[in-house]
Amino acid sequence: MNALSAVVITLNAERGLEDCLRSVAFADDILVVDSGSTDRTLAIAAGCGARIIHQEWLGYGAQKSFAADRAEHDWILSIDADEQVTDELRQAIVALLREPRRCAYRMPRRNRFMGRWLRHGEGYPDYSVRLFDRRQARWSDDPVHEKVVCPSAPGLLRGDLLHASEEGLADYIRKQNGYTTLQARALYQAGTRSTVSRTVFSPCLRFFKFYFFRLGFLDGLPGFVHIAIGCFNSFLKYAKLRELQAGGDVPRSQSGL
Repeated sequence: MNALSAVVITLNAERGLEDCLRSVAFADDILVVDSGSTDRTLAIAAGCGARIIHQEWLGYGAQKSFAADRAEHDWILSIDADEQVTDELRQAIVALLREPRRCAYRMPRRNRFMGRWLRHGEGYPDYSVRLFDRRQARWSDDPVHEKVVCPSAPGLLRGDLLHASEEGLADYIRKQNGYTTLQARALYQAGTRSTVSRTVFSPCLRFFKFYFFRLGFLDGLPGFVHIAIGCFNSFLKYAKLRELQAGGDVPRSQSGL
């Protein structure tokens, strides 16, 4: 069976880190790349038997690439500190590694929001590529919403990756504000321009897609709030891009980890 490295990037991640690392204890190597935690993150990681490397923040894509390059094995399971591998997903990964047929695999991610595990809308299945062979696939260098780039379509694994996506609405909105700043800068540098139609209609189309077509209304108030914030993020991203176009700037955000 192919050996596996589980890789986590952290910054003050003590809240969910132990559950995260316990869920990947089946991996042959567990690596935590930390960018300067001042809470109990490092002690928790050491207590769970993880290797720890310090690296100043490089941006989401670059930080995850740095971590994958320093793993002991070529097969990488990249997981965030607020995520957990379920038993069903663990079994699927172990079985797959005996004879992998693709260079990367995606998995359904289930998001917890306002005390509820979402089952529809943007909250689920929220497919994400997290298992890959670093000899053929890699993380993109995107500063936010990074993705695994591979030469062929990824396979699909059974079992959920659980994501406790927020500690509270104030914390969640703070992180989203940082993400939209990074997105606006990336769009501006790529030559994309904000228009009135994009700013107005992008959030509306997003709401229709996730609330009605993807049945987000079945998740009750948490589902509505989750989608509404996502729509506002779309609006805010293009509003910040418009500010950049006008010669202004948006405040630099923290890493958001």
